[in-house]
Amino acid sequence: MASIINQEIPEFSADAYVNGEFKTITSEDVKGNWAIFLFYPADFTFVCPTELEDMAAHYDELQGLGVEVYSVSTDTHFTHKAWHDSSEAIGKVQYPMIGDPTGKITRGFNVMIEEAGLAERGTFLVDPDGLIQVAEIHAGGIGRSAKDMLRKVKAAQYVRENDGEVCPAAWEQGGDTLKPSLDLVGKI
Repeated sequence: MASIINQEIPEFSADAYVNGEFKTITSEDVKGNWAIFLFYPADFTFVCPTELEDMAAHYDELQGLGVEVYSVSTDTHFTHKAWHDSSEAIGKVQYPMIGDPTGKITRGFNVMIEEAGLAERGTFLVDPDGLIQVAEIHAGGIGRSAKDMLRKVKAAQYVRENDGEVCPAAWEQGGDTLKPSLDLVGKI
């Protein structure tokens, strides 16, 4: 499989349910800001609502960092509204819930399970240029952590704003970074 890191997000236009309304969202709307795409298999399932609720719990902090979250499944925006209205966990979601019934977006991010017509648990961090900086895919039974994604957002933003510096493993905001150079070779 070819890497999609630093690849531009696919072009799309899709309907979403967000804050009590239906809204069309395009790939052009995403550019200019940081974004997280949170793909999940299906509405009205089991692990999925725990992940979307977890992301909702960190949404204000992500917004403060200039990040928009887009959850995406192959359900329709109508199904997203029904799920939002009937689930206490999903009722907490304020970010756009994109419907992708044709699978165009899901295929564009290479997370379509073709034989099921569903998305893998894929998480993508996209920079303001529309380029993918983080890509993770989890097996269906393994839930993701919004807190860990928040850490990765901060690291990606730091690296973008501090040319020549990199963030080591488990880096937390305010922690030491590295400046790769000949002097560091073999010393870490």
